[in-house]
Amino acid sequence: MTRVVLVDDQALVRGGLRALLEAEPDLEVVGEAADGDAAVRTVTATRPDVVLMDIRMPGVDGLEATRRIAADPALSDVRVLMLTTFEIDEYVFEALRVGASGFLLKDEEPVELLRAVRVVANGDSLLSPSVTRRVVEAFATGPQPSAPAVAGLDELTEREREIVALVGTGLSNHEIADHLVISPATARTHVSRAMLKLAARDRAQLVVFAYEAGLVARGQGVRRET
Repeated sequence: MTRVVLVDDQALVRGGLRALLEAEPDLEVVGEAADGDAAVRTVTATRPDVVLMDIRMPGVDGLEATRRIAADPALSDVRVLMLTTFEIDEYVFEALRVGASGFLLKDEEPVELLRAVRVVANGDSLLSPSVTRRVVEAFATGPQPSAPAVAGLDELTEREREIVALVGTGLSNHEIADHLVISPATARTHVSRAMLKLAARDRAQLVVFAYEAGLVARGQGVRRET
């Protein structure tokens, strides 16, 4: 059973999400919160598998709540999936940086939201293509990284750097394998080792690292979901 906490300042939105999730036999809503402070308290008390987190809320917003959750070692298994109303949200990239496992638009089809919860609960990241492309392209056209020696970069082998760069463009393990003419298992091993060396919670943070370390060429952008 996948346990979920809902965080949104609108009770109507939370109600709709609860009804959708609890109609599924493998999903259970174990808590709700209307702001970031309450979100952290609820997540700490319930230890869910997934948090559906609104970004923009009064008081403590979803970004700060995600930062607090990701920084708590006791909550290391909790995955945060950000929900936004806006295709271009200036906070989304920062949300990934501080520990979110992905994000979706609130108006996604219900089947996509359910799939997203299951994907994130399984330890993968989920980056909605329409949102990710815009957000990362905006990042990619901004100033060059101020510090080329991002922490952990020197720990990666040349092959691992290449793999992380491909993750940053949005390729799956199978697509990386095809691109490099290696087996999917080998690609998966390289991704796992890179995540371990960089202390990345999931692939979403590898995407962030790839851009901040300058491993992804300007203008490439994310091609698909990861």
